Amino acid sequence: MDGLANVGEVQHVRRYTVVGQVQGVGFRYFVMREATKLGLRGTVRNTPDGAVDVVAAGTNEQLAQLEEQLRTGPEAAEVQSVEVVESESESDSGTFGNRFMIVP
Repeated sequence: MDGLANVGEVQHVRRYTVVGQVQGVGFRYFVMREATKLGLRGTVRNTPDGAVDVVAAGTNEQLAQLEEQLRTGPEAAEVQSVEVVESESESDSGTFGNRFMIVP
């Protein structure tokens, strides 16, 4: 699936914490590229403890495809684990605008 979700489809917000050798290997740019292809909205950032934090909004199908990509990562990455937390509030997605972006 590419492009934005169909109007009327239920949107979900999920937070992913990706652990492993995921900083300094182009992981955030990989996530932004893959999420954009899937039509997701959200953010990706490095965390002080060496993980990558991803918050994404989209349909269940789009988010499942993103999770699959996160578990693989770019070639230089070594993903050890991906923690997934479903957001309780769809309003969290309102802060993303209409695109996926890297935040400092």
